[in-house]
Amino acid sequence: MRNQLRPLVLVLLALTPLTLLAGCAEEAPAPGAEAPAADSQASVPDDTPVPPLTSRGPVEAPPMAGAPDAAAPSGASIAWDVPPAWQASQPTSPMRMAQAAIPGSAGPAEMTVFHFGVGGGGGTEANIQRWVDQVETTAEAERGQFETDGYQVSWVSVPGTIKASGMGMGPSEPQPGSRLLGAVVEGPGGPWFFKITGPEATVAAAREPFFAMLRTVRPA
Repeated sequence: MRNQLRPLVLVLLALTPLTLLAGCAEEAPAPGAEAPAADSQASVPDDTPVPPLTSRGPVEAPPMAGAPDAAAPSGASIAWDVPPAWQASQPTSPMRMAQAAIPGSAGPAEMTVFHFGVGGGGGTEANIQRWVDQVETTAEAERGQFETDGYQVSWVSVPGTIKASGMGMGPSEPQPGSRLLGAVVEGPGGPWFFKITGPEATVAAAREPFFAMLRTVRPA
């Protein structure tokens, strides 16, 4: 019986090195061949930090109402300080960079901020004229400019009836006794568009805080 088993054992011993070599050949890539790509999801740890908000992202609370653009070079995004009495909130539209409610005895006004990318949104003069055209008024629009920390700010103030908008981006009904106060901020990564609309008395009272806020604009 032992003599019959010896040839079988020898055959198995002879085959074992070949089997091991074959297994190694399946795991290692052939010379000059590319290694198989790793699973991209498996290579990302569970504690990977969430990327920062872009310049179009939501704003949670004052005093910082501008979020830096993660994809923009340094200085291509901005930050600013919201007046303490204003209530910054989550933007209600993906087109808004930021927004805030402005309390007042005549009723609340609203500030909105837009950014459409570098050079986006049209020229300063075209936007100011578009704002003026949104108000039915007999008064002449008041305009001005100033510089702050290397940024050019062009503003306009128009009292009257804010016209109804058919584009879903304004009031559905005319708003008499109102005022529009807007500003275009030009600088690296801009322009940015700041706009306040609301009751005449509320917006008029917000004028100086609005200008003070714009003077805090700085690179983020």
